[in-house]
Amino acid sequence: MSALISPSAWVMHSALNLAEIDCVTAVMLKILDGKCKMNENESRIMTALYDATKDKKGAHLNNEYHAMIATARNSMPNCKSSLIEQIYEKRVLAETQISRPVMKAFKARLRSESVLPRKLRS
Repeated sequence: MSALISPSAWVMHSALNLAEIDCVTAVMLKILDGKCKMNENESRIMTALYDATKDKKGAHLNNEYHAMIATARNSMPNCKSSLIEQIYEKRVLAETQISRPVMKAFKARLRSESVLPRKLRS
């Protein structure tokens, strides 16, 4: 098993397109609303990836999304349920703006470029 690459180093040396930036933001929303199925290590990696990309422009998910994420992160772990509900609604909307194949391809890229661990085949 190869060593993983630091998310911030990967972002500095990789050309991410606008849709991929949106993918990172959408995953961060999913982590915050508690619906993310990634394990704790992968969630930490994706959070670090979000931190490294949050100032980059996405295709659809920009300032309004980043402000909500910042508010939620600053109020964790005592985030109000109303804010969690807003995050959930924004995440669902975000996911309608990113096609499933784009998200799957982006996650596959992260695994193939050693940002996320490769999935073990069962």
